[in-house]
Amino acid sequence: MNWRGIKAVMLKDLRVVYRSKMVMLPLIIVPVILQVIMPAAFGLAAIFAGDAFARETGDFAQMLTAMPGPLADRLASLPPDQLMLTLTLVYMFAPLFLIVPLMVSSVIAADSFVGERERKTLEALLYAPLSDRDLLVAKMLGAWVAATGVGLAAFVLYALVVNGVGWPVMGRIFFPNLAWVILVLWVAPAVAGLGLGATVIISTRVNTFQEAYQIGGIVVVPIVGLILGQLAGVFYFGPALTFGLGLVVWAVDAVVLWIGVRTFDRDALLARL
Repeated sequence: MNWRGIKAVMLKDLRVVYRSKMVMLPLIIVPVILQVIMPAAFGLAAIFAGDAFARETGDFAQMLTAMPGPLADRLASLPPDQLMLTLTLVYMFAPLFLIVPLMVSSVIAADSFVGERERKTLEALLYAPLSDRDLLVAKMLGAWVAATGVGLAAFVLYALVVNGVGWPVMGRIFFPNLAWVILVLWVAPAVAGLGLGATVIISTRVNTFQEAYQIGGIVVVPIVGLILGQLAGVFYFGPALTFGLGLVVWAVDAVVLWIGVRTFDRDALLARL
């Protein structure tokens, strides 16, 4: 593989992303809302409203029944405000975190080939001395590196916010737990790969950035399913489930990558210019 050429394409794509307000705005706004504003709001509500707010948020008994006995017993012994903070910020917010790497990779990947077409630079890119595989890898790897980096930064911000607002209620640093470590280091990179793989394939077949991004947004549906599953008490994000989820997503990534390599056709892209 031509790693020098792959690196050049990756750096060019990242520079384009940095200079594009259409791409950069969602990369900043969405993580700030999900990882800073929302957890801070829950924490401050618990601090100022105390037990009354915990009671108003509803009954957490159904969610506790999906957890292993020892963990459910430990959580059930917490005061209402601590229980509310732990269940929401440690467990219920876990699938929301996955939206960040998924969204970042999808936005950058949507700007890959279709963005080159809109900027009138696709023809020069397709004539670059890179094989089809190298070109596809460069486009995917650039988006994956950016999504993974933003995901790690968002996690650090989330940890600071959660422990900061939770300290008056919990009296200790209570985040992250093992499941979150697995989520950030194992599942999030896989989810980023899934989003960018699907979106890059789509972006070679549509004509505008908006089309590629909107169609690629379909991959967020499984994340919504995870959120609803936890809210319904069907499961919780423990270490075993989180690790197994990562295995499944990485397997899907491999299939998507195989499809992308098999279907990528430089001549077809040139014909559509």
